[in-house]
Amino acid sequence: MTISELNAEVLRNLSIVAEDENLLKRVAKYLRRVVAEKQNDPTLMTEEEFFARVEEAEEQYRQGQYSTLMPGETVEDMLKKSGYDV
Repeated sequence: MTISELNAEVLRNLSIVAEDENLLKRVAKYLRRVVAEKQNDPTLMTEEEFFARVEEAEEQYRQGQYSTLMPGETVEDMLKKSGYDV
């Protein structure tokens, strides 16, 4: 589904909800929660942010700045070895 299709669906549904104050309050409360989650979740990003991080990771790889998961090692072990606080 494209962004314009999603926008159309949201607007169509909002036109129905807009006539009922209780539903509108519930929708507003839910939207505030969703926006707060996005603002607090570093894993959510735009497409541009995603590809910028991919490019940065590729550059770090080219410079030899990467970690390898060794046999029998957990992801947590590798992250700790790389200096992350897990």
